[in-house]
Amino acid sequence: QPPAFGFLLDVDGVLVRGSQPVPAARRAFQRLADGGGRLRGAVGFLTNAGNCLRSAKARELSQALGLQVSPEQVILSHSPLQLFSQFHQRYMLVAGQGPLEENAYNLGFKHVVTIEALRKAYPLLDMVDLSRRPRELPPPTTGFPTIEGVILFGEPVRWETSLQLITDVLLSNGNPGAELQDVPYPHLPILACNMDLLWMAEAKMPRFGHGTFLLCLESIYKKVTGRELRYEALIGKPSPVTYRYAQHLIQQQAEKQGWKAPIQRLYAVGDNPMSDIYGANLYNNYLKSARHKQVQAGLKRSPEAASPQAEVSLELRNDCNSSVESCESILVCTGVYRRNGDVPKRAEAQAEEAVFHGHRDFCFDPSLLEASYIVQDVDDAVQLAFKKENWS
Repeated sequence: QPPAFGFLLDVDGVLVRGSQPVPAARRAFQRLADGGGRLRGAVGFLTNAGNCLRSAKARELSQALGLQVSPEQVILSHSPLQLFSQFHQRYMLVAGQGPLEENAYNLGFKHVVTIEALRKAYPLLDMVDLSRRPRELPPPTTGFPTIEGVILFGEPVRWETSLQLITDVLLSNGNPGAELQDVPYPHLPILACNMDLLWMAEAKMPRFGHGTFLLCLESIYKKVTGRELRYEALIGKPSPVTYRYAQHLIQQQAEKQGWKAPIQRLYAVGDNPMSDIYGANLYNNYLKSARHKQVQAGLKRSPEAASPQAEVSLELRNDCNSSVESCESILVCTGVYRRNGDVPKRAEAQAEEAVFHGHRDFCFDPSLLEASYIVQDVDDAVQLAFKKENWS
């Protein structure tokens, strides 16, 4: 029988730790693959990584898991930006690292300006590193395009340079070489990918993620202007936009395989309660509210901060033809989350002890941090789903 369910698998902390595969990952995919090494079920690799190409992440996963992963199965933090066509013709400043321009062009953006190109065009802006300050006053910059929006792909290498130049662009309405006049507000649109404060690599302790960089930028902008930094969209887990996009790709996989049965249930496996579990549970709420035509969002009721996410809830509320009924969250103990003792604590108890690592624009709802299931690793998660689905 074709499966009526699919998996949304996080990568870092679930399948790999840095460049090293988690031992349970290969066992899990031996269960998921047929004799020819092809996946027997619909699987999406849902990661908040974004400083790479989908094809590169697919090759990395193929090597780690010992089977062929296609780029169409990979959902990076920025992948849903394909849907934001209203910005594709604008001159967009991009920040992060890796193949920024190639990623932006692949997503549909036509006019891309990097932080490095902006720094070279306006060499007087980047003043923290003494060795990079110009020794002579450069001639005025001419012919450089006006910036019309900002894409934050992921954490950059030189945080101070990106923080300074992005702030300059926002304060100058896209003309950072001009003298500062009245600060425009609302400022230029910002599309931000990946809100993870922390992530897990080979180190024993979690590392700073792009959410930490966003926190710095938000704090600087508010300190300088007295106003809140606003986002046109927040993409990546736990944003419902990302889960809706991932669901679309899962359903496409099923159609390509010729499976007649529609995908009805999703199992989202992750190691980070603040992004993976929160996001899956939030999306599960959206699926329920879509079926009942009621908006039930886990977001601040702030028109400044949460309006893009509220629009998503309205879109999903009207999307009643979707076959997917639920998105269950499964938390593993091989990454950010560590089980203390044999009995996991209830979400309410965790909430009293935990500091909320989620993004500013998402409320701290303890119930959204409580996974449907807690298992040791991804192999246990796959076995659990198979058992629930009575599928061998």
